[in-house]
Amino acid sequence: MGENTNDFEDPKSVRPPLLPDRYPQGDFFVCDIFDAVPKGDMASMEHPIFSLSTRPDTRIRKYEHKGAQIEIKPSADGLATVHDRDILIYCISQLMSALNEGKQVSQIVRFRAYEMLVATNRNTAGTGYAQLKAALERLAGTRISTNIVTGGQEVFRTFGLIESAEVVRETRDGRMQEVEIKLSDWVFNAIRSKEVLTLHRDYFRLRKPLERRIYELARKHCGQQASWRISLTALQKKCGSASSSREFRRLVKAISDQDEMHGHIPDYAIRLESDMVIITTKGSISVLEYSMRLEPETYDQARKSAPGWDVHHLEKSWREWMADGGLDSPRDSNRAFIGFCRKWFEKRGRP
Repeated sequence: MGENTNDFEDPKSVRPPLLPDRYPQGDFFVCDIFDAVPKGDMASMEHPIFSLSTRPDTRIRKYEHKGAQIEIKPSADGLATVHDRDILIYCISQLMSALNEGKQVSQIVRFRAYEMLVATNRNTAGTGYAQLKAALERLAGTRISTNIVTGGQEVFRTFGLIESAEVVRETRDGRMQEVEIKLSDWVFNAIRSKEVLTLHRDYFRLRKPLERRIYELARKHCGQQASWRISLTALQKKCGSASSSREFRRLVKAISDQDEMHGHIPDYAIRLESDMVIITTKGSISVLEYSMRLEPETYDQARKSAPGWDVHHLEKSWREWMADGGLDSPRDSNRAFIGFCRKWFEKRGRP
C-alpha cells in the first residue's frame, strides 16, 4: 500500500501549503496549553516506525540500518500513522516540561483531550475526538521488535508504542474529556535520558505525512551541519515509504517545488537535485541550537530567574532573538542568557 498521493498536486495550487493555525498562541484562553515545548524522541525520529498512509496500513515492516533491526507489526486497525504520533509528542512534551521543572514523572500520563487537540492544532469537533480514539487504538495495537538503544540500554523485545490507554471521563454526548496513557518502557527510557529534540510548532500544520517525516529526519540529522544530503533511495528507506521509486521521486519533487515557492517547511529548505535530496537549515538554526553553549548550572540559575518557565523554551527564544537581531555572540553567553530570562520574567511574570 502506497501513500495517499491526492495532496501532491501542482505546487502552484491556490491552497495554502500549511494547515491553518486554529489556535493562535495569542489567545488568552489557550496560551497556557503551549507552555510545554513540542519534543519528539530521537529513536522514532530516526527509524520508520509510523505509516505514511492515510488508509489502514496492514503491512508487516522489517527494517535494518547500521545494526538496528526493527520489525513493526500492525493490528487489525493498521499501523500507527505519522499523525497518530502527535499524541506521543504531546505526552513527551508534557513529561519533559515536568522534568525541566525538577518534578517526578512516571510512565502514566493523564491529560485533557481538548488540550491535546488544541496543542497539536487538531479540530475539537466530534470528529476530532473520534480520530483521537482511533489513534489511541492504533498506537496500542502497533507492536515493535527491536534492538534500538535508548537510555543506555539495548532493548531486544516486543512492545507497543503505548502499553495502554483509558478514557477516564466522558461527557453525556460521548466525547472523551480525560485520557490516561501508559507509555512503553522504550519511549519512557528516551524521556528519562532526555534523548529528545525540540520540534517547531508548525510541524503540526504540515498537511502531508511525507513532509512531516522528512522534517523529522532533517531535525535528527542536520545537527551542527548547515546542510544534509541523502539519496532518494536512502530517504525512501528511512521514510518507510511503500511507493514505487518513481512515485516516491514525484512526491519528493512536489514537496521540493512547493517549498521553493512558499518556504513552508519549518526550520529547513528542501531541494531535489538529480537523485539527491539536499536539506539546508534556514537562517541561523544551527547557531540557535548549538553555538553559545551554556553550562549545566546556568539552567538552574535560569529557572530561578524565570520561575515556572521551561528554560529550554527560553533558550530557543533567546537564540532566535539573537539571530533575528543580527547580534554578535555575547562575550559571556551564560550571563547573557540569565539576563534574558530575568527580563523575560519581569515582562511576563509566571506562565
